[in-house]
Parts: sequence; C-alpha cells; structure tokens
Amino acid sequence: MGLKAVHFGGGNIGRGFVGEKLCMSGFEVVFVDVVDKLIESLQSTPTYTVTEVGAEGEKVNTISNYRAINSKTNEADAVKEVSTADLVTCAVGPNILKFIAPVIAKGIQERTEKTPLAVIACENMIGATDKLAEFIKDSKNTPPERLSTINDRARFANSAIDRIVPGQDPNAGLNVKIEAFYEWVVDKTPFSPHGPPKVEAIKWVDNLVPYIERKLFTVNTGHAAAAYYGYARGKKTIAEALNDKEIHDIVQECLAETSHLIVKKHGIAVQEQKEYVEKIIKRISNPHLEDVVERVGRAPLRKLGRKERFVGPAYELAEQGGKYTALLGAMEQALKFVDVEGDEESVELGKKLKSMSAEEVVGDVCGLQKSDKMYGEVVKIVEKVQKK
Repeated sequence: MGLKAVHFGGGNIGRGFVGEKLCMSGFEVVFVDVVDKLIESLQSTPTYTVTEVGAEGEKVNTISNYRAINSKTNEADAVKEVSTADLVTCAVGPNILKFIAPVIAKGIQERTEKTPLAVIACENMIGATDKLAEFIKDSKNTPPERLSTINDRARFANSAIDRIVPGQDPNAGLNVKIEAFYEWVVDKTPFSPHGPPKVEAIKWVDNLVPYIERKLFTVNTGHAAAAYYGYARGKKTIAEALNDKEIHDIVQECLAETSHLIVKKHGIAVQEQKEYVEKIIKRISNPHLEDVVERVGRAPLRKLGRKERFVGPAYELAEQGGKYTALLGAMEQALKFVDVEGDEESVELGKKLKSMSAEEVVGDVCGLQKSDKMYGEVVKIVEKVQKK
C-alpha cells in the first residue's frame, strides 16, 4: 500500500498548503471536516488547483490524490482512516483541537500497524501538537490503562508553519491562491528509532523552539501589527498599510524589539535575523497577495494572549529590562480592533472592554498578573482605549 495522510481541516491552509505538500510527496490525502458543503465539494471534484504567487509570477499545481470524509456524519469512517494512516495532520485553529481529538484518539486505539502513527498539528500556536496530544490522552478519549503504551501506536511532534494564505476569490471553489514561499519545520526527536515520515516539504530539526519563536515573533508579530495599524488608518490591504511610511517604520520598530529578544535568547546571528526580518517585510508587502487587514487582524482575543505575538515577546523583554514600546503600541491598536463584521472575537473583545475593569481585561485577555513588570503599562493602555 502507498502512503496515506489524514488531514483534519479542509480550509485554505489544509488544501493549499498541507494537503498540497503531502500530495506532492506521494501521499494519498484524506480530508476530514464537518462542513457539509465543503466535504460534498471535495467528494464530487476530482481535482483542484493551488496557485503559488511569488515575485517572479505565478505557478499552478493541480492536486488530485485525495478523498474526503464528514466526521460529523461518518465518524466511524474517519476513525478507520486514522487507524490505518501513516500520518495525521490538522489545520483547524487552536480552539478546535479539542473537538478533533476524540476521533484521532479512537483511531489510535484501533491501530495495529507496527510503525506508530505520526501526528503533527499545523497551527499558528506554540506547542499545538502538545495541546492536541493532551486532549487525545485525556481519560475521556483514551482509557487510562492504554496510556502507558500509546507511544507504541502514535508519536506526537510539534511544528512551525509559515505560509501566507490571503483572502480568496469568493468564486474560486476549491482552488486556492497562496504565497509561493513556505516553511514547514517539525521536531524529529519523537520518531526514534524508526525515523519521521517522508514528507519532502518538511525540514526536520532536533530543536524546534528557535524556529517557532522566530516565526511567531517576526512573521506573526509583523503581519498583525501592520493589520491593526492599517485598520485604524483605513487601509484596505497589508501591502497598502506597509506602503504608508509611518506604519512601515512602526512595524520595523516592533520587529527590532522582537529581534533583540530572538538574537539574545536563541543565539541567532544579528545579521541573519536582520535579513530574515527584511525578507518577511518584503513577503507581507507583496501587493499580488491582496491580503485584507480584517482577515489578518481577525481573532484579536487570541492574538492578545499571554504567549502570543505581542504579549509573549513584550513580557520577556520587560522581565529582562529590554525595550518593548513599539509592541505596546501594537497591543493598543489590537485592543481597538472591535466589532469587525464577521469576526466574533472582535465583538467579544468589545464587550469585555465595556463590561470589565482595565485590570480584569489585562488578566483575562492578556494573561498578565500584577507582579509582571509590564502589567501597569498594559493597564494604562486598556484604560486609554476604554475612555475613547
């Protein structure tokens, strides 16, 4: 039998990045989702295209070696596919991991293959696979007496993914337009002694943390800062926002602060990080991606979280006595991203700002405590936003 991967999440990242790269590595991909219309479309459409957009033009890849299952109506089929797969991946969003865990857990329970199943969560979240594994290993999903032998049936590896998927043409169907550049880095240490699955697009490393933090605190920090400042100033796209010199300079200052942390913490050379920042700014400024600020800024509650793109690096810099002024400014703009059409989290953020004290918002949204060095400054920012 050939290689098989089960991928949870048939959205743009699932089809246009993970699914694409797995198919191109010779895997048959089984997409699992709960959206009826999406699954029906995947089941009735034998191919779709992924258009990679780069500075040198566009390249179109046709994807064909896939099937699709609705786990809401055909859970047993999804479980069976997981139990016989070589690899399970997901791109569903951090908040959905707990909902896909029961199906994966059942598949792992039924597994009889000699080689353990490889499980890799592909989310914009530090330790996403660890979180998924935590849900899978919960006694509600895995019998306690089976936990001691779960490593014989499955191995869990964290990953860092980096690829910009802009807003799509509403008439594109299954076809996806995506950035040509990508990075998919995965921890290889859980796969001893049999070795990791053979996916050509993956860079396997022994220490993933520097890659995850460099990506989160550069790509995600810069992208989100551009989005929130752009939204506040009436810009339509990220490219338009970064074409504004003042916003461009602010984003550069945010990344100068996070670069200071990355270089010091992970021993990355100053020049290497500088070149990485320049590459990121160029990527997210690509006008051909037509990436709207509302899409990039969506889910502000998550993005203002304690281990996320603004508070995460700012907290560490504050504790070290470093500079984080620009990151505080980006946090202020993120707090103003409220009541955006189609974004439930922005509506919820607006409600919290109206119903909670500044101290409560800082604790609830940002996860900061009074003993944290940056706590007082963030409280002042929230108070400022609440007064407007």
